[in-house]
Amino acid sequence: MPPAPFPPSPFPPAGEVPAEAVKPLMRGILVLRALSDADGRASIGTLVRTTGLARATLDRVVATLARMGYVRLTGHDAVLAPRLMELGNAYLSASRLPGRLGPLAERLADELDESVSLAVPDGDGIRFVHQSTRRRAMSLTFRIGDLLPAERTAPGPLIAAGWTGEEWARWRARRAADPEDLGFPAVPPRDDGAAYGGRTGHARRFEELAARAREDGWALDDQLVEPGLIALSVPLHTPSETRAGQPVCVASVVSHTSRHSAASLRETLLPRLRAAVARMERELARPAGEPAAGRLPGSGRSALAAWTGASKQELGREFIESLARGLTVPTAFGEGGHALTLSAVAEATGLARATARRALITLEHLGYVTAAPDRTFRLTPRVLSLGFAALSRTTLPQIAAPHLAALAGRVQDSASLAVLVGDDVQYTARVATRRIMNVNITTGTRFPAYATSMGRVLLAGLLDALSYDELIARLARAEPRALTRHTVTRPTELAALLDGVRRAGYALVDEELEEGLRSIAVPVVDGTGAVVAAVNVAMHTSRRDVGACLAEVLPELRATAARVEADLVVVGRFTRVPTV
Repeated sequence: MPPAPFPPSPFPPAGEVPAEAVKPLMRGILVLRALSDADGRASIGTLVRTTGLARATLDRVVATLARMGYVRLTGHDAVLAPRLMELGNAYLSASRLPGRLGPLAERLADELDESVSLAVPDGDGIRFVHQSTRRRAMSLTFRIGDLLPAERTAPGPLIAAGWTGEEWARWRARRAADPEDLGFPAVPPRDDGAAYGGRTGHARRFEELAARAREDGWALDDQLVEPGLIALSVPLHTPSETRAGQPVCVASVVSHTSRHSAASLRETLLPRLRAAVARMERELARPAGEPAAGRLPGSGRSALAAWTGASKQELGREFIESLARGLTVPTAFGEGGHALTLSAVAEATGLARATARRALITLEHLGYVTAAPDRTFRLTPRVLSLGFAALSRTTLPQIAAPHLAALAGRVQDSASLAVLVGDDVQYTARVATRRIMNVNITTGTRFPAYATSMGRVLLAGLLDALSYDELIARLARAEPRALTRHTVTRPTELAALLDGVRRAGYALVDEELEEGLRSIAVPVVDGTGAVVAAVNVAMHTSRRDVGACLAEVLPELRATAARVEADLVVVGRFTRVPTV
């Protein structure tokens, strides 16, 4: 059976493959794209069919991506892992758009009570780099990193207003090759029969809209993506960032026909959107910060060499060094490092200049990097196509699940994740072990926080915001009651225990929730240092005494929490991570 083809790509590689291109890097990106197009998960057999790679080659590529933490193997499936988002984070950080404009977009969304998005040009499409959405039954479902065809959006005419004749020709060729928009999985199938007199009429209409947008400085989407969805867009221009006539990004207010007509959206909100865009342009004009340092396997040539050497020793020929090295190149970019020379890329990643140069040539051929006349390189928004949209709505339980499974496998006892809900802990992820006598708790279960190890870790975290007396008052309002003969119920005594938990960094609860149940927990903190969850291991008291829990389980718990926190920092850099 021949390989199943990808949907028609909105941005195929340009020209012949350069002689110096790194073929393993191209294969690795091909696999990441296949997984991204499958919304983050595909069987190995499916990847063989969709990529056309030989099984042995695919296995080596996947093993290398797994070693980097970009892919996880689950049974017969390969799954995109949260750490892959560091590639998209590098682009978003280098662009400065969500970091600097996101708070202004959030403020505008609050003021208007409508969703606000930021999108950038990507080929002849637009790609979202920020979303400030309203919580409604009918709400915006596009993700950061999603790519939409320009002709079906409000930002599209504003971007096309600056296109050259060659770019218009590429757009027409893409539409002819992909009349159903299969290369844009984020949008519903096109229905040109209902808009502007079919495909030819739609194309002509888009050209007219682009000409009008050039004159007006704004554009409307009146249900082009799907019925009911309307949007108003205004471009942001910073001459130092983009070529003349092309916006650096486009800000949009998105609504529904139940709230506005397209005309009322423009009449009511256009002045306020323009004022917000003016503030955004001033914000972007501020000087950038210092270039960021490289990432794991570590900045510095010796660290990278040690990591690749250890990986090669462990995996043998299954580890492809040129793929791993090539994928470190995007991580060189960041705030203040949006345009880097070859020497700067080599220094930030720890790569030899020749190796960095070949990787940059490969990434430029594939459209993930662009070279400027001043001999600097920049990431393009196409980097977001490598799994960012699929991973951008990852929840904390999803982040924690594989780490909990590994923890339970190592300690041979049940492992859980929980969050604080009022005066209770709620279990949001759990991995149980197979024992005749097991701790039987299901996801969603709630227990009084004061009598559980995870609850005490979470309550101790409140001491960052509450005074000691305020914590005692809160505990008193919860009206603690004895669940066993060992349960501590006095608020003052509980507060003293929580102060100790905060200082020690863990909580051990012995038979206070249920006779015979012993558990130990540590906190999970986010990028700001706030306690957002707890992980624990629970067991029957006959399994381990307190000393064994501290000696054997606590170090494993802390290592697991650190892994969860590392993924949480990556995922939460430019997206909100739901805790349940």
